[in-house]
Formats: sequence, C-alpha cells, structure tokens
Amino acid sequence: MQYTETELKGVFLLEPVRYKDERGWFMESFKQTEFDAAVAPIQFVQENQSFSTKGVLRGLHQQLPPFAQSKLVRCVQGKIWDVAVDVRPDSPQYGKHFGVELSEDNQLQLFIPQGFLHGFVVLSETATVQYKVDAPYNKSSEAGIRYDDPRLQIPWPVSTEHCVVSSKDLELPNL
Repeated sequence: MQYTETELKGVFLLEPVRYKDERGWFMESFKQTEFDAAVAPIQFVQENQSFSTKGVLRGLHQQLPPFAQSKLVRCVQGKIWDVAVDVRPDSPQYGKHFGVELSEDNQLQLFIPQGFLHGFVVLSETATVQYKVDAPYNKSSEAGIRYDDPRLQIPWPVSTEHCVVSSKDLELPNL
C-alpha cells in the first residue's frame, strides 16, 4: 500500500497494490500495522456502507466531540468524487478542501481525520461506498456544512443544480 499525505495535513490518499493473474486480482485493502506506521495509530470500531445512484450528493458531514470520527473511505462499486474539508478551528488550513475520484477501478482510499467534514457525489450510474470509523455514530453529535457554501468554493465535478440532496443536507448552515 502506498500512503500519500495530501495538501491537507492529516488527510491521506491510500493506493493498494493489486496482484493480478489469470484468475483476476487480489489486494490488501487494509493492514492495521502498516496503517499505524504510515498514517497514525488508530482503532476502527465500525464499518458502514452506502448505496447511491448517479447525481446523489451526500454531505458535508462530521461528528462532533466526544464522538468525532476519523474515516477511511473507499468506493467498492462505481465511481464517486470524495471531499474532505478542514474545519479544525486552530488549523492554518481552516476551510480548505481536498477532492479525489474514488472508484472500483482505481481502488484508491481516502483517510479523513477527526475535525474534517466529509462528502461525496456519485459520478457513475450507481455507487457503493464503504468506510471505517474510529468512533460509533451518535445522532446528537451530527454536524455539517452546506455542500455549496460559497466560502468553500468546492469545484464539484457535476452541476449541483441537478444533484439529489437530502432535505436534511439542504438545511445545513454555511461555514
């Protein structure tokens, strides 16, 4: 696995090595000791999965302390554009974002530490997204920012006018 820190300190792009032969391919999608050494020691406690159709935009979400979550996100079927936004109050990168295409073809993963918002938009007809978290979900700790906040200037790769966004996400405040 190759671990590359993005321009956002603490956010890592993970690229697994695929071993191919006449049967198909094999890869290690996660290895605890390697992850701890390359990124940071972490204990994931839950794995989630979502299924969405083309144009669905989910986000921008986070869990607040004491239930703040780090996430390790991958797209196991289809293609998404995944985004992390730094909202750590004392960060020099506050309000900055990083976006990357995650797909079943490239098998990239994005590690998003606590203190960041997360969101994605589906680029393929359908997409299945899996992500590990290091803290359990807690409804009272939900928080978020609107995906189209003009201060963030996130260059979504699709016209957001035609995206399917939940009423809950449409009610989120701006940064």
